[in-house]
Amino acid sequence: MKSSKIIILFLLLLITLYTQAQESYTISGYITDDKSGESLIGATIIIEELSGKGTVTNTYGFYSITLPSGNYHVVAQFIGYESNKKLVNLNKSLKIDFSLKEETKELEEAVITSRARNENVIQTQTGMQKLSVNEIKSIPVLFGEKDILKTIQLLPGVKSTGEGSSGFNVRGGASDQNLILLDESTVYNASHLMGFFSVFNSDAVKDMSIYKGNEPAEYGGRLSSVLDIITKDGNSKEYSISGGLGLISSRLTFEGPLIKDKSSFIVSARRTYLDLFLRLSSDDDINSTKLYFYDINAKTNYKINDKNRIFLSGYFGQDAMGMSSFGIDWGNGTGTFRWNHLFSNRLFSNTSLIFSNYYYKINIKSDEEMNIISRIQDYGVKQSYQFFMGNNNYIKFGFSSIYHRIVPGAITSTGDVQLDDLTNKYSLENSIYFSHKQKIFERLSVEYGLRFSSFSPLGPGNFYTYDEEGNTIDTAKYSSNEVVTTYNNLEPRVTFNFTLNKESSIKAAYARNVQNLHLLSNSTSGNSTDLWIPSSNNVKPEIADQFSLGYYRNFGKNVYEFSVEMYYKDMQNQIDYKNGAELNYNENVESQILFGYGRAYGTEFYIKKKQGKFNGWISYTLSRTERKFDEINNGDFYPARQDRTHDISIVGMYDLNKKWTFSATWVYNTGNAVTYPNGKYEIDGKTIMLYSERNAERMPAYHRLDLGATRESKKKDRFESSWSFSVYNYYSRDNAYTITFRDSETNSDRTEVVLTSLFKFIPSVTYNFKF
Repeated sequence: MKSSKIIILFLLLLITLYTQAQESYTISGYITDDKSGESLIGATIIIEELSGKGTVTNTYGFYSITLPSGNYHVVAQFIGYESNKKLVNLNKSLKIDFSLKEETKELEEAVITSRARNENVIQTQTGMQKLSVNEIKSIPVLFGEKDILKTIQLLPGVKSTGEGSSGFNVRGGASDQNLILLDESTVYNASHLMGFFSVFNSDAVKDMSIYKGNEPAEYGGRLSSVLDIITKDGNSKEYSISGGLGLISSRLTFEGPLIKDKSSFIVSARRTYLDLFLRLSSDDDINSTKLYFYDINAKTNYKINDKNRIFLSGYFGQDAMGMSSFGIDWGNGTGTFRWNHLFSNRLFSNTSLIFSNYYYKINIKSDEEMNIISRIQDYGVKQSYQFFMGNNNYIKFGFSSIYHRIVPGAITSTGDVQLDDLTNKYSLENSIYFSHKQKIFERLSVEYGLRFSSFSPLGPGNFYTYDEEGNTIDTAKYSSNEVVTTYNNLEPRVTFNFTLNKESSIKAAYARNVQNLHLLSNSTSGNSTDLWIPSSNNVKPEIADQFSLGYYRNFGKNVYEFSVEMYYKDMQNQIDYKNGAELNYNENVESQILFGYGRAYGTEFYIKKKQGKFNGWISYTLSRTERKFDEINNGDFYPARQDRTHDISIVGMYDLNKKWTFSATWVYNTGNAVTYPNGKYEIDGKTIMLYSERNAERMPAYHRLDLGATRESKKKDRFESSWSFSVYNYYSRDNAYTITFRDSETNSDRTEVVLTSLFKFIPSVTYNFKF
């Protein structure tokens, strides 16, 4: 604490000296929505009299800009909102808040083109994309449930792990190499109903950003991407209720002020009711089946004064599946307490206390009853500072500490047979970071940073050492909280943006990422019963070095956005499994793991129309993802399971009039790499398959067309409503979910191929309301 105070005092001294030397003053404040009071993330402040001078709001809607004394027109802007202009006589530092009114469709054509919309060109960050909540709500998806995770799968470099799944792969990484944050808390399993829904209720979401491996230094812990989701603060002006009634699920959101313009809250809940329909069956096995999920988002905030504000947010969700003899429940719980503090009009601080919990419970009933419980829990603290040094010039620094507790398998049984629990695993993950973003010349901007991460597996427990065959050769016993080993890693990141003109730029980036938590799964999309393990004396941290180069260009007064970005990624200490590996309920599961090398490279194309009655985008990714293990494929490179050569998404949305909006999505991708049998033999009447080289074959290509339409009803006083219609897989394509092989029933010398597909033509309808 003493050292942090010294740093803060030193920075404050720098601020004072800098202000006096430059005879400049600072304008700072918050930008919010005029109707709800929600802070606007990424809103822009520009100075009309000074070309190229401006700044953007941070995650909490705060901005700070320093200018020479004088008279200026300060303009606040945000996409989808009317601009707000104020004349400022700057002869001292000022606090100026802006509230922006949401623009109407009548104003859109007149206002929208007067605003600079070349953020994708001028921003320094590469491999980062945002989607608005309105875009997410317009895109047709499975069962009509608007879904963040399925929507990001339509972006270049982001690929679905399978039919209907919320899991995704980014730039050749596995699904566990994505860090998913909900209000800064880690979500370890983001799927409901085995992946057909995600845990994120779009009604509760305010902002979403995905970083494809080139994230700023404040993020860490995963190799491939960071998906940062921020929930709404709640309406601080008036109370409102909104929701939707669908064929298999419904949702309801309630928000409003606790103290007007000072404190607000939001509670948003969802539930499916498939189980209610199953109970109508006369079959006892069917009507006793559990099949549902529910989740709740809640958040409140309180503005103590102009310099202090606190937030408390939480999420809880649970799934239940099973019949009378077998069942599985799983769920996530998160909680975040945050304190925003302004040390000055240039130094912004945020302190977060974080909790995360993911668990699953397997229940087996016969003559006896057995429960198997597994969970991963995090307790963490994060401290971050943002220091606005000048125009287009600020630094971020801070630290985080997370205590991980993993319960791989705790067993209770009512019978005579009692099984031992698996040993719990504990670890401590610490990091400090620093980053600096500045505009060096008129056309050159740079953001560079360094992250130092330290990971220590802890006792109590026995830690084993294995030989190449997986046999135990040594055992060491550690007491509670005793450090087994420590992995220290430096993670440098740097991004350059060279602006060719107002419409185009070239960007280049390098980033190193380190991952110390690993998911063991035989499935490409992941299951609710998959096991997380920490780095240990046997399992080394995964490391990725990514290089990227991109060209960004806007057309037609920034109506059209185009980019092409190439990347190459080296990955060390990648994980695969020995043939016949036993991953579930195995005290020596680390003996089943192989370690090797990976590489991924590709080119991503993206073109988007952002304005007008018709808008949408086309994304295409040409890529390759390979792995190399000494024990597999004779030590040669082979395709990873998530390797896909081609991946195409076409999204279109059309506003016909004030009442009707239509949308369509078409996707195509090369089939996943798989291992097929190339022969068989028989032992004691049982057929044994012989397999080819690892992942040497391909699943059939996947493609699908989805259609959607929304009809807006006439608004009456405060009440508004709409009907959303959608069709998933319009032309009923039989896309392969699994392919298996079996002996022919008529001729055992022949082998039959069995293709299983999940969804054909699926219509859905949802009624949405708000008042």
